[in-house]
Amino acid sequence: MIRVNFVCLGNICRSPTGEAVLRSMIAERDLGREIEIDSSGIIGYHAGNPADPRMTLAAQGRGYNLTSIARQVTRRDFEAFDLLIAMDREVEASLREMAQNDDALKRIRLMGAYHPDVDVRDIPDPYYGGGSEGFDLVIDLIETACAELLAEIVREHGLKSSGKDGKGE
Repeated sequence: MIRVNFVCLGNICRSPTGEAVLRSMIAERDLGREIEIDSSGIIGYHAGNPADPRMTLAAQGRGYNLTSIARQVTRRDFEAFDLLIAMDREVEASLREMAQNDDALKRIRLMGAYHPDVDVRDIPDPYYGGGSEGFDLVIDLIETACAELLAEIVREHGLKSSGKDGKGE
């Protein structure tokens, strides 16, 4: 079982979207028994709350259901998850500060590094402004990056995907 935890600031916009998008891609490829997905946030301010209603609405418009409840990332997550996917470099730096050893550091990845556009490193936080276009942009970036993230997981772990058409990848 490969376990992936998406991490953003408050766990109400970007990381629940990453969780929902990758979960959808995994379901399409019948990989649910091989990959487990979760999300969390650096801060605990929103802990116990559902995703931001604006993000939820934008995600529903793309066919994604944001069902996660916000929680704060903990040091235990470094043991429980194979990958901690930071949505931006500030979150990545916070995770690096939390990591207690080299093994924990190796688990941290930057979401934007999976995007083919080399100028994309940070998935922008749509919480403060940007309107509906900001939420749509986040979904666009996450969809593209999740496709590459999933391809890497499949390659690195030798997983067999049935694919949408049942013929594999």
